[in-house]
Amino acid sequence: MKILAFDTSTEWCSAALQVGGELRVRETLAGQKHSELLLPMVMELLAEAGLALAELDALAFGKGPGSFTGLRIACGVAQGLAYGADLPVVGVVTLEAMALEADAEAVVACLDARMQEVYAAVYRRTPEGLAAEVGPGLYAPAAAPLPAGAGYVGCGSGFAAYAGVLAGRYAGRLAAVRPEVHPHARAIARLAAAELARGGGGPAETAEPLYVRDKVALKTCERT
Repeated sequence: MKILAFDTSTEWCSAALQVGGELRVRETLAGQKHSELLLPMVMELLAEAGLALAELDALAFGKGPGSFTGLRIACGVAQGLAYGADLPVVGVVTLEAMALEADAEAVVACLDARMQEVYAAVYRRTPEGLAAEVGPGLYAPAAAPLPAGAGYVGCGSGFAAYAGVLAGRYAGRLAAVRPEVHPHARAIARLAAAELARGGGGPAETAEPLYVRDKVALKTCERT
């Protein structure tokens, strides 16, 4: 199976090309330059593998939650490429991709959502893959979802932005904290491959973002 995956949901921009058991990746700290960097990354990976876009089996992208602008970029690129090459698309939850990147049996994935909030979910590895104990949601850090027991790995930028609050919230429940973990295209490719094997994926127009939040900024009266 040949899958091209990418993610622009955070300040990182990554792309991955999975061809059978071979994986090629590109990643850079993009800041606000995702729209400039993503397509050249994609074209470079395809050229390196000697593949045309139409030879792929599917496109996969990080659908969110994350940066609203980043999610729109990923969806737009996925739709455009998929329409042009008549390929199916698979949207992957960014928090699930983080949980896979954390490489642990049980994970609390937590992204800084700004505005004194976090995007968070809780996952556990099963024989069938990652299962969500608590699905993606938007929380005040002090109300982030609690796992069922102990021994979880906390990962993501939320644990850097709200370290003190989350340390108290998860006291006694986390075996380790890895704030450097972020959604990566290589994990999105792996999760998309599993989804395609289950019969998932859809046409280009099904590429939609998972915002979770419906608000992008605080009003002046809400700022402290």
